[in-house]
Amino acid sequence: MREPVRIGPHPSAQPDLQELLRGVAQGDQEAFASVYDAVVGSVLGIARSVLRDRAQSEEVAQEVLVEVWRTAANYRPERGSVRNWILTLAHRRAVDRVRSVDASAAREHRAALLERTPEYDEVTEEVEASLEREQVRRCVRTLTEVQRQAVDLAYYRGLTYREVAELLTLPLGTVKTRLRDGLIRLRDCLGVTA
Repeated sequence: MREPVRIGPHPSAQPDLQELLRGVAQGDQEAFASVYDAVVGSVLGIARSVLRDRAQSEEVAQEVLVEVWRTAANYRPERGSVRNWILTLAHRRAVDRVRSVDASAAREHRAALLERTPEYDEVTEEVEASLEREQVRRCVRTLTEVQRQAVDLAYYRGLTYREVAELLTLPLGTVKTRLRDGLIRLRDCLGVTA
């Protein structure tokens, strides 16, 4: 019987990644080059499967391999193989990139909505205020002369009831009655419910 045909490098040709990673942890650049050559294709493949964008996949692969160089001493053999450790780093980094891109797009969308939405409509506000002022003026014109004087002194000039009474040389009770009657008439004219 014939031996099965193997595709790819012979198993004995596979580098011992665990041994190489120990060298990387000690700053051995040649060991890192060997680790890089052994895993770069798989790291790029994982990143590409998650990101679906060639440029971002290449960036993530580069970031992962730089992280392997910096954190090789953090590898724990009891948790899995070197290849699985590196591919887990690649998958996590790619997922983080997707989340970051999604969050950034959402922030940009919210910012664009805020830029388009005015805080309030200045023209409408001004028109409404102008109409309200005109309605108040019209209603004030319906007051009797003595009511209009009392309301003007008390509410537009800020005098107390006592000061209004002294200025008009009227008893305080009379001023209060005129103000009360004038305010009732204004309320009715403006359509304000009590």
